[in-house]
Amino acid sequence: MDYKTNVMRTLEQQKIPFVAHSYQGTKALSGMEVAEAININPMRVFKTLVTVGKSGNHFVFLLPAPEELDFKKAAAAVGEKSLEMLKSKDLLPLTGYLHGGCSPIGMKKHFPTIIHFSAEKWSEIVVSAGKIGYQIEINIVELKKIIQFKLADIIK
Repeated sequence: MDYKTNVMRTLEQQKIPFVAHSYQGTKALSGMEVAEAININPMRVFKTLVTVGKSGNHFVFLLPAPEELDFKKAAAAVGEKSLEMLKSKDLLPLTGYLHGGCSPIGMKKHFPTIIHFSAEKWSEIVVSAGKIGYQIEINIVELKKIIQFKLADIIK
């Protein structure tokens, strides 16, 4: 791959192994569209959702592409009364990423991050590489070296 995102450069600098995937010619934004574009089981492709709690704190959730975030379970996992999705217009200033290219790696600031526990059953999961059209495949043990997260049941 000729093009490298900041996420890929960060992983290389930290000597964390990953496999890069890219797709062109499509406006794949949803996790399901991304999974189809790179021909990987959608249960291994984890979408990154950024939320805001009743407290005003922000939280990041990663869940398999076909699944939906259960706001009640997610709020309980981070000790909030309630959560709502961050508005798209607030995503870039808060994280440094655009909608459809939001990676859990390399956000402007670290936010508490929860990954659905099904990630443990895969040797690697796929997450955004920080730019639309680019994904990385990474082992969650390796991912833990670059971001702090916990595993929980956060889907409907």
